[in-house]
Amino acid sequence: MSAVQVHKLGIEGAFEFTPPVYKDDRGLFSSPYQEAAFTEATGRPLFPVKDISHNLSARGVLRGIHYTATPPGRAKYVYCPYGRVKDFLIDLRVGSPTFGQWEATEIGGDDCRALYIPVGVGHAFLSLADDSMVVYVMSEGYVPENERAVSPLDPELGLPLPAELTAAQSQRDLSAPTLAEAREQGLLPTYEACREVEAQLWP
Repeated sequence: MSAVQVHKLGIEGAFEFTPPVYKDDRGLFSSPYQEAAFTEATGRPLFPVKDISHNLSARGVLRGIHYTATPPGRAKYVYCPYGRVKDFLIDLRVGSPTFGQWEATEIGGDDCRALYIPVGVGHAFLSLADDSMVVYVMSEGYVPENERAVSPLDPELGLPLPAELTAAQSQRDLSAPTLAEAREQGLLPTYEACREVEAQLWP
C-alpha cells in the first residue's frame, strides 16, 4: 500500500492527511485515517473517540466557524467521503503563535483527504457540490451549551469565499460575533487551556 501524504498546516498543531485512493470500474477504496501515519506525524495515535457525526449539505451551504468552549474543548478529525467542500481551519486560541490565522483546503470523495483539528481551532466549510457529506470524529460528545461560533464573513478574517456562490447559513451562524467581538466578550479559549485539554486526551 502506498504511503499517506502528510502535510503540516500553518496553524500550530493542525495536519492534513491524503491517503492513497484505489479506483476501478466498481468505484474506489481508501482509508482516510491510518494510525501509523497519524502517530508518525503527531507523536501519538488519534484521541479516544467519543463521538462520530456527519452532515449533508447542498451546494452553497456555509457552516461555521464552529468551536467548543474550552474546557471541555473538542479535538476533531474530519473528512468528506462524498461531494466536495472548501474547508477552513481558523486558530481561535488566544495566545497561540498562529492566533487569527486560517488555512483553506478542498476535501472531497475523490481524494479522501482528512484534517486533524486541534482543540480550540475553529472549523468551517462551504459546500461546492450538492449532497456533500462531512464526517466528524471527535474527542468529546456534543453538548449544545458548550458550542460556540464566530462569523465566517468577518472581514478581518477575510476567508476566500467564492464570489459566484451565495452562501446559505443557519440563523446561528448569521448572528455569530466577529473574531474581535468574541475576544472582547471572553468567548475565545486560551492557547494554554487548549494545550492542557489536549494533553489529557491520551490516558
